[in-house]
Amino acid sequence: MGCCKVPALIQAQVEMGLVNEAEHKSLFRRETDSPQTKAASLMEQGGSLPGSFRERTAKSPKNSVLQSFKIVILSNKLNLLLPFGPLAILLHYLTDNKGWIFLLSLVGITPLAERLGYATEQLACYTGSTVGGLLNATFGNVTELIISIFALKSGMIRVVQLTLLGSILSNMLLVLGCAFFCGGLVFSHKEQVFDKGNAVVNSGLLLMAVMGLLFPAVLHYTHSEVHAGSSELALSRFSSCIMLVAYAAYLFFQLKSQPSSYIPLTEETNQNEETSEDDEEAEISKWEAIIWLSILTAWVSLLSGYLVDAIEGASVSWKIPISFISVILLPIVGNAAEHAGAIMFAMKDKLDLSLGVAIGSSIQISMFAVPFCVVIGWMMGEQMDLNFQLFETATLFITVIVVAFFLQEGTSNYFKGLMLILCYLIVAASFFVHEDPHQG
Repeated sequence: MGCCKVPALIQAQVEMGLVNEAEHKSLFRRETDSPQTKAASLMEQGGSLPGSFRERTAKSPKNSVLQSFKIVILSNKLNLLLPFGPLAILLHYLTDNKGWIFLLSLVGITPLAERLGYATEQLACYTGSTVGGLLNATFGNVTELIISIFALKSGMIRVVQLTLLGSILSNMLLVLGCAFFCGGLVFSHKEQVFDKGNAVVNSGLLLMAVMGLLFPAVLHYTHSEVHAGSSELALSRFSSCIMLVAYAAYLFFQLKSQPSSYIPLTEETNQNEETSEDDEEAEISKWEAIIWLSILTAWVSLLSGYLVDAIEGASVSWKIPISFISVILLPIVGNAAEHAGAIMFAMKDKLDLSLGVAIGSSIQISMFAVPFCVVIGWMMGEQMDLNFQLFETATLFITVIVVAFFLQEGTSNYFKGLMLILCYLIVAASFFVHEDPHQG
């Protein structure tokens, strides 16, 4: 309340002639720099990017079970695809057609991935910046992680590697490309801008991830291991631990040391625009969000088991390489929430948030999910390593270089977006004709 009373008092003093206009502007400027106002400004930037800076300002709504069900399940048209999940499970026991089981599981997981993003966003309304960042890191890519762990449990190491690689490629080329393209069409009269410095840091982290994947592959193909077979695995596990430490340091740096890096350059303009605050308020309570996260995660886990089990059969049935299914089809489903969020923010001229979603998610997978799977495989006794093979590592390296070049100017338009989308189509075509000799 105090935040509103002071400007009103100053305005009354101006009208009475006690304070001149210049002093009024100065006082008002100081008031808008207050912590309360900054917190309100940060609330405008809600979204599924790492380190959401929403404070505990949202009131906890009191919903009945039926109301909560309506908000989470019935409010989204994408949830019309939910029945395909149980149908896939039913087909698994009634028929041996792996192609249909895989397709129905894939379609059934799509709305679950989007709702997981929504539930995480709702829970982030009640947490501070650190917990919000960890939530986004954990649940932002939970679909890919669950699918990967199930595949790892089944000994399908190549499916794990290719799924995570595909998710990185999808975020950097398809998601970011669509965001640039749609934002560029909406704001075709001007170039959209974003924080160039933050984009350069993110590009550097992606290059570090490439380095982590590159050296085990080079070691393998140059036959220069000290202990044949074991050195490559030992290097991968050591590098994975280093990458996890680097990702933890990155989270701490962004959330604690450099919170301003998440404030868009267009903040002043956006503050002056009349925006509805209803969209930023929590729609469900904290415990509702936690319960829904648990239910959705359990349902994704269940469907992922049937999905992974049907991958090889679907590949044979459809005459499509497993590498194409893993790199292209699975990540498109897992990135459904990121895709929608990035485009929405770009069309609102909030490109920093779009980058936070697309590039931030790529960093989460390359610096957190990939090394995490190596460590989990280590615990399971599976020889999961960072040698993604030459073709896949080269694809990732070239993709990171291309995206880094597109980000270096700090501006975007629909042409840049179109180029990224076309690059993704080339990658998709490459994996369609690529026969992976290391399937397992």
